Amino acid sequence: MIPDELWARIEPLLPVLPRRTDHPGRKRLDNRKVLSGILFVLYTGIAWEFLPQELGFGPRVTCRRRLRDWHQAGVWQKLHELLPAEPHATGKLDRSRAVIDRSHIRALKGGPKTGPSPVDRAKTGSKHHNIADGSGLGGHRWVIEQTVALLHWFRRLRIRWEIRDDIHGAFMTLAAAIICWRRLIH
Repeated sequence: MIPDELWARIEPLLPVLPRRTDHPGRKRLDNRKVLSGILFVLYTGIAWEFLPQELGFGPRVTCRRRLRDWHQAGVWQKLHELLPAEPHATGKLDRSRAVIDRSHIRALKGGPKTGPSPVDRAKTGSKHHNIADGSGLGGHRWVIEQTVALLHWFRRLRIRWEIRDDIHGAFMTLAAAIICWRRLIH
């Protein structure tokens, strides 16, 4: 599920945890399998408790815990900064101009950083703030609308199911990094 080229960029960013010698317990599940489970949830929008064990992703708790831990370690933010640096160095990415906008999504379970929607009869929601490169400035709103559509291509981000803000933020940052990766390879 994870292309080798993308995994080669993610793997060095993941924290290395030494195996405990006093209480070794079970061997740690492979990071690539766990990340595949995280991406499965992000792409499909499936609830954590329905993550299929048959696909070999590992337990849902392990996937959610590693998503949280890697987000706290700054892995997704580093990846999101690393990927656009390459096209910027070659002149394919113009950072001198940017388009900024936000979109509003439903937050059915509430949680921190949610509030009443100004456009949806005050139902609980959450805002996604977006920045896109300035290749479409000058009345071309499609640039930011395309960015919002790319984020909402990940089904888990269409409706905010996470109560915990750190898990939602981890999904957002990971999705932005994947969008950058797709732009980089095309």
